[in-house]
Amino acid sequence: MDLREESMVLHEKYNGKIETRAKVTLENDHDLAIAYTPGVAQPCLAIKADPDRSFDLTCRGNMVAICTDGTRVLGLGNIGARAAMPVMEGKAALFRRFGAVDAVPVCIDEPDKDKFIAIVKSLQANYAGINLEDIQSPKCYDIEDELKKELEIPVFHDDQHGTAIACVSAVMGALRLVKKDIRTAKIVLNGGGAAGTAIGRLLVDCGAENLTVMLHHGTLCEGHDNNGRPLDRVQEALSKVTNREKRLGSLADIVKGADVLLGVSAAGAFTQEMIRSMAPDAVVFAMANPVPEISYADAKAAGARVAGTGRSDTPNQVNNVNVFPGVFRGAIDVRAREINEAMKVAAVRAIAELIPEEELREDYVVPNAFDKRVAPAVAAAVARAAVETGVARAPKDPEVVLRETYLRVNSVPMD
Repeated sequence: MDLREESMVLHEKYNGKIETRAKVTLENDHDLAIAYTPGVAQPCLAIKADPDRSFDLTCRGNMVAICTDGTRVLGLGNIGARAAMPVMEGKAALFRRFGAVDAVPVCIDEPDKDKFIAIVKSLQANYAGINLEDIQSPKCYDIEDELKKELEIPVFHDDQHGTAIACVSAVMGALRLVKKDIRTAKIVLNGGGAAGTAIGRLLVDCGAENLTVMLHHGTLCEGHDNNGRPLDRVQEALSKVTNREKRLGSLADIVKGADVLLGVSAAGAFTQEMIRSMAPDAVVFAMANPVPEISYADAKAAGARVAGTGRSDTPNQVNNVNVFPGVFRGAIDVRAREINEAMKVAAVRAIAELIPEEELREDYVVPNAFDKRVAPAVAAAVARAAVETGVARAPKDPEVVLRETYLRVNSVPMD
C-alpha cells in the first residue's frame, strides 16, 4: 500500500482528522447548571459589558480560523472549497500538535473576492486569529490587505509568510554554516508568485542586498518591460528593492557565481549544470511541491555544499510547520492586533539560530519539525516583537511565553 492509499484508509477510518472535545466535566445536574443554563448567563453578561472578555471566558482566546476558497490547493490548483477540506483539517491538526492552538477549517464556497472578505470579517467575534490558506494570487494579496485593515485580530496568509519565514530561516542557517553574510551573499530566487514575492520581501527585511528574482518570463527588473508582461503590484514593489545591478538574462545566466539558489517554481527547473556554475559552498533550496526543482541527491552531486527541499524524506526540509504554530501561539498569547514585519523577522531569527554553532552540519541547518524547542522559541520571539512594536494588547514576559508554550506542546516543563 503506497502513501496515497494509506491516506485514503486513514481519512475514511476516522471520518477526518479532528474532532471537538469538552474541556469541562459534564456528569451531573450541577455540572450542567454552571457550564450551560442558568450559570452560563453570567459570562454572557460579562462579555456584553466588555467584549474583550470573550478572549478569557470562551474558546475564542485560543482559536484560529483556517480560511480558504480552495482556488489554489497544494499542487492541485482550483479544486474548490469542499475538496480543500482535508488540507485544512490537516492544518488544524498541526496547529494543535505543534502549537497547542485550537484551529478549525473554514472552507468558504465563494470565489468572489469582496464577498469572501465580507464573510471572513463577519466571523471575527469567534476567533483570536485568521490563517488564510490556498487562495490564488493576486487575489490573495487583496484579501489579506483588506482583512488586515478591517480586523482587530492577526491575519496571516501562510502560503506567503509562513513559507517565507521557513525559507529565509533555512537560508540564514545555511549561511551560518558556510560563513557567509546575508548582506553580501549573491542570492537568486526562482519564482515570483505569492510565496516567491513574500520570500523576496523577507530576505530584504533580513538584510539581503544582492537579490535577483526570476519570473517565468525573465528577470524581475525595475524599469524593464518584463517581455511585455505586466507585473502585479507586489512584484512591482519588489522590483524596486532587488536586482540593483539591473541584470537581465535566463536563470542559467543569472545563477552563475551565486551563493544561494532558491526555488518556489516548478519541478525540474534547476539543472546540475546550473549548480556547478555557482560559487563555492553553494546553498540550494528547491521547494516546489511535491516534486522539487532539483532533487536533494542531484543538487549535492552537482557540488552544492548545503541543499534542501520541501520534502520530509531528505535532509533540511523547509516546512511551514516550523512556523505557523509558533507564530500564532506568540501572537495569541499577547493578544496581538496583527502579525507585522518585525514579528516575522523575529520568527526567522528564532528558527535560524536554534541549532547551536557546533551542531550545524551540511545535512542539518534546519531544525526538524519534531524538535521540541521550535514552537516555544518562535512563540517567545514573536511575542517579544509584538510587545516591542506596540501591537500587543495583553503584554506578557517572553520568557513566560517560552516556558508555557513548551509545557503546552510537550506536556512536560522545560529543564
